[in-house]
Amino acid sequence: MYNARVKIPAATNEPVKNYAPGSPERASLKAKIAELKDQVFDIPLIIGGKEVRTGKIAECRMPHNHKHVLATYHQASAKDIDDAIIASQAAWEQWSNMPWEARAAIFKRMAVLLAGPYRDILNAASMLGQSKNAYQAEIDSACELIDFFNFNVEYMTQIYNEQPPLSPTGTWNYVQHRPLEGFVFAVTPFNFTSIAGNLPTAPALMGNVVLWKPASSSVYSGYFLMKLFKEAGLPDGVINFIPGSGAVVGPTVIKHKLLAGIHFTGSTAVFQSMWKTIGENITRYKSYPRIVGETGGKDFIMVHESADVDAVATAMVRGAFEYQGQKCSAASRVYIPRTLWPAIKSAYLQQVDQITVGDVEDFSHFMNAVIDKAAFNDIVTYIEFAKKAEDAEIISGGTYDDSVGYFIQPTTIVTTNPHFKTMEEEIFGPVLTIYVYDGSFAETLELCDKTSPYALTGAVFAQDREAILEAMAALEFSSGNFYINDKPTGAVVGQQPFGGSRASGTNDKAGSIFNLMRWISQRTVKENFIPPKDFKYPFMEKE
Repeated sequence: MYNARVKIPAATNEPVKNYAPGSPERASLKAKIAELKDQVFDIPLIIGGKEVRTGKIAECRMPHNHKHVLATYHQASAKDIDDAIIASQAAWEQWSNMPWEARAAIFKRMAVLLAGPYRDILNAASMLGQSKNAYQAEIDSACELIDFFNFNVEYMTQIYNEQPPLSPTGTWNYVQHRPLEGFVFAVTPFNFTSIAGNLPTAPALMGNVVLWKPASSSVYSGYFLMKLFKEAGLPDGVINFIPGSGAVVGPTVIKHKLLAGIHFTGSTAVFQSMWKTIGENITRYKSYPRIVGETGGKDFIMVHESADVDAVATAMVRGAFEYQGQKCSAASRVYIPRTLWPAIKSAYLQQVDQITVGDVEDFSHFMNAVIDKAAFNDIVTYIEFAKKAEDAEIISGGTYDDSVGYFIQPTTIVTTNPHFKTMEEEIFGPVLTIYVYDGSFAETLELCDKTSPYALTGAVFAQDREAILEAMAALEFSSGNFYINDKPTGAVVGQQPFGGSRASGTNDKAGSIFNLMRWISQRTVKENFIPPKDFKYPFMEKE
């Protein structure tokens, strides 16, 4: 039950440090980068608080310098998964019954530790292991994750305070917001350390126990997150760290009878496969698993002829090329009216020409490396396809080099075909495709809505308020996060809850009360202080 006497301080967004030359945070971060680079970590599984070394080894390498090994990590077997489930259930009884304010204290401490001594650790780990520049690491692995911890605690108290409005005289009605029976399976992506931190901890905050499989390309930062959880006081077995092959971990976990939920961010194909497997095994579960997922996007910028040219150009550059376009929300397709195209093209290319690509330790670079060889090859395939197409032209970038790191120059494709391959398929890299339209704004809005199966983020640029209203109506179901005169990336916890629908996921809005509500199961309780002692009702009396 919610203890109204305990008041949680209101959450506020963590200020973003700028890491300007000469700043203390810049010097401190660079020192931590050097410290981590000089070590090769041996990363175990962590099951029930114990380090488990399986002997099946894989490597964590720098994407921008792929000859440099940061760590080796052990991969989970089917037996390790079974052990993790057993450990989670051993922790469940005490954790699920722990007073909410005690759980809140642990997560508030996580936020304080991350804002302090762990800030450099997680930022440096995300830079080295996931090739993020200092700013992208700061807004992700520090600020957003601190916000998740603080705001989720506030949302938890709101949930527990949600009670039936009426208890007629002689009765008391209330609701218990219970954790789920079993365990939650958290599957996290490489591109955001904050997502990797939030997906296992959001269910855990609500009293659940978790098996966490990080992406193989972000095991490095995930290991330091586990150290943070431990130091904050999270009991052993509440979150169990099980990196490994998806082909081994996934089927073993998903078919287990105690699977209570999935908290997923990753590819659409994997999520749909998981959902299908759950459906095929639905009769074996103790309860119906909660399925929460955020998958892909083909995020758009829609430009009206009244738009501000420089604002559009900047949104295109930042939206498409920050973190090498490896954001689910990254701008991937742009619709520009013919009347504005010459001016926007000039302003846009002037900015793109200033972008440099390179090692994260050189803070002057706007872009760094894509995550790994597989991603590099996949993105290059799209670029080469565009080079050979008769209905497309590359006006920036189109070059790449993986001799040292997986570097791809910011690539811009202009097509005369609104259904060109790179207008429709998710690329997840620094490739932006532009369609210059001659038709009406209304026709182009309809085209935008019907082009992609995804509905994650989108933006409209216009100074004309009627055009904005028209776009909002026409694109109502085209995105879960919609931006007016702003790039379609950069959702902030407490300001823009994040998630999309259609093929982009279940739209359960990470960073909101709605996501946390998925990790509880209510029990309604009615207590009658004066119970009836005769079955007869007044209407039964004889006249």
